[in-house]
Amino acid sequence: MENPNRLQSLDVFRGATIAAMILVNNPGSWENSYAQLKHAAWHGWTFTDWIFPFFLFIVGVAMTFSFPRRLEQGQTKKQLLLHTLRRSAILFALGLVVNGFPFGLIFNHEFSWATLRIPGVLQRIAICFLIASIIFMTTKVRVQIIWTVSLLAVYWLLIKLVPVPGFGAGVMAPTGNLCWYVDSTLLHGHTWIYAPAEGFDPEGIVSTIPAIATTLFGLLTGQWLRSERSREEKTVWMFVMGQAMLLLGVIFDNWLPINKNMWTSSYSIFMTGWALICLATFYWLIDVKGWQRWAKPFTIFGMNAITVFVLSELLATLLWGITWKSADGAVNNLHDYIHGHLFLPLASVTNASLLFASAFVLAMYLVAWVMWKKRWFLKV
Repeated sequence: MENPNRLQSLDVFRGATIAAMILVNNPGSWENSYAQLKHAAWHGWTFTDWIFPFFLFIVGVAMTFSFPRRLEQGQTKKQLLLHTLRRSAILFALGLVVNGFPFGLIFNHEFSWATLRIPGVLQRIAICFLIASIIFMTTKVRVQIIWTVSLLAVYWLLIKLVPVPGFGAGVMAPTGNLCWYVDSTLLHGHTWIYAPAEGFDPEGIVSTIPAIATTLFGLLTGQWLRSERSREEKTVWMFVMGQAMLLLGVIFDNWLPINKNMWTSSYSIFMTGWALICLATFYWLIDVKGWQRWAKPFTIFGMNAITVFVLSELLATLLWGITWKSADGAVNNLHDYIHGHLFLPLASVTNASLLFASAFVLAMYLVAWVMWKKRWFLKV
């Protein structure tokens, strides 16, 4: 049976995912980034579209290790529920801080509560964590499987059968789909301004349903990893199931396209396949073979994953927010200044953008390393 307290490969997987998230979120130039370092415009997927479902999958796996540990330490289920409520509330609040920072206090930043984006990455993690936690604490594996399949099926039926006023049912375009309609109606003015359609949010209300299923896939995987089966059997199973999920996702794509923005059921299944294959690879290398030294940087990232992510988002906002006027009256910002003066002279525009993003990841790694060295592990 696996160590009930820690799974080394999961820490590495989490750290690699956070490093990738920081990389794709901070290019030197959005216009000149490699295609794989940007989200698919609508249907389809890129490397970037792996990242968020991976993190939700990891949240589900981690739950199966952390919750039993807390119960073994003497916590009651009521105390564990209060812990999940508190953690979810903090994550949601941190997401709002990231969205609103610096709240109009510095750098001539324009801010209004009337337009503050309410959804976000941390907000979705908070909701998925809370609901998956409740399901984990109150049901057995068989019921959890039913929940997972049901969420994906219900979402599929909602998208295909519920008519949107003025558009009808089954619309899969950026404007006119059910996710867009619910977000633009209930979150009017509080959605992401860079979304594919005005009023739509990629972390919106309806699309959170299949995102919960992604977390539950991780939950089911974690319970398999905690079973009495041999490590070799667990590795093979994850590889086989991962490939089966990829195939199922591709088949499902014919009826409900793989789409990250809408987090379609096919997308949830397909990305779970990749998550299983990646976790199986890390698990085989680290927990089965014991090859750990190469993965130390990712482990360090993974020990303070949420903290490093939040700091990276706040730093990025500062770099864009620090502005000044040049002699010709043009407005400059610190992000573009660093990119233009330090990285553009070194490489092509595309590679310079990647160099900037890589330097940003390195800077955040140094922060994570200092925290790890001083044993500062900030938990929410």
